[in-house]
Amino acid sequence: MEEILNLKYALDTLYFLMMGAFVMWMAAGFSMLEAGLVRAKNTTEILTKNVALYSIACIMYMLVGYNLMYPGDAVNSFWPGISFLLGAENDPATVLSVTGDEWYSGSYYSGRSDFFFQVVFVATAMSIVSGSVAERMKLWPFLAFCVVLTGFIYPIQGFWKWGGGFLDAMGFSDFAGSGVVHLTGATAALAGVWLVGARKGKYGKDGKIHALPGANLPLATLGTFILWLGWFVFNGGSELVISNVSEANAVAAVFVNTNAAAVGGVIAALLTAKVVLGRADLTMVLNGALAGLVSITAEPLMPSPLTATLIGAVGGVIVVLSVLALDRIRIDDPVGAISVHGVAGIWGLVAVPITNSDASLLTQLTGAGVIFLFVLVASLITWMVIKALFGLRVSEEEEYRGVDVSECGLEAYPEFTKNPKTQ
Repeated sequence: MEEILNLKYALDTLYFLMMGAFVMWMAAGFSMLEAGLVRAKNTTEILTKNVALYSIACIMYMLVGYNLMYPGDAVNSFWPGISFLLGAENDPATVLSVTGDEWYSGSYYSGRSDFFFQVVFVATAMSIVSGSVAERMKLWPFLAFCVVLTGFIYPIQGFWKWGGGFLDAMGFSDFAGSGVVHLTGATAALAGVWLVGARKGKYGKDGKIHALPGANLPLATLGTFILWLGWFVFNGGSELVISNVSEANAVAAVFVNTNAAAVGGVIAALLTAKVVLGRADLTMVLNGALAGLVSITAEPLMPSPLTATLIGAVGGVIVVLSVLALDRIRIDDPVGAISVHGVAGIWGLVAVPITNSDASLLTQLTGAGVIFLFVLVASLITWMVIKALFGLRVSEEEEYRGVDVSECGLEAYPEFTKNPKTQ
């Protein structure tokens, strides 16, 4: 029996680590997507932000965030208390003494593997912010916000659901993070966009909306496919174990439904763009795929593949309409992240009761509202403090030249740029 338990523990730990590694690869997806959707003069800075934010997220989540989100003994269901570092690893003797149903009480994989898997989720939430505030926000204030979001804002609201807090107690359902991860990132992004303002030239005085197209759509497409791949393990890894028949079947179902939702989002966004815009807009199609993925993340296990496709399709329609609506109210989001991760995230939470009879619409709306309000208020306060201390926006001249030069001192495509000093 001991050999079997050792094998199960090792298998589930390896599974968790591999899932975490693939989710980490989503950082490359966000980097490529955002680098493709911003203008060429802002490419280096957006790449710098993505590399730096991942590193900051890992440090802050290790120092405080993980134990804030998963406290050993919470103060209450609203406040987890505060603790630091990761704590001790599972004791082999204790793990191997557990048998039967008790095995699945939390000792079935390494504690360090759990941290590794969870840390790439918080980095994902922060990656959502980087694209929305691109092209006009200073680098260092952005990184300062990253410290607060990954160390405190994300873990606190994450505790309320995944750490056994009050949202979990009231029955709020969010399998892999349509709300905990994606809505959180989108809400923080909304607060930042609100305070930093729109890019120069985006909105005319006559109310006209001017397109500021991205520099590299092939790169954006590559980023979308990388994210699509990572989403299989983002959702599949959230099943947590794979060492028995039922769990293995569940993981397979999650993979199939995740893919079904993505393709549903693509086709729906393509058709919606044709109807509304009169063209097959690639950026809308890419965001449709991502919106479908976000939509299914709250409940990727229970739907049939057809239902998952329809859930993703609704997300694809919503994201096109949301991107256009946000533009009309002058919320400038260069990559559409607020729509993809926020609006589609809310839809994903609302859609859970369609296939999960244990969830209620009222509870899902309550959970979405709590996450949105908390993250919005906390983010606004954080952004405003940072703005008062350091400022948020680069100068008009720096924005015109591109933040690559002003913030990073080098360009991503120097051979294609005419340097006035050499003319």
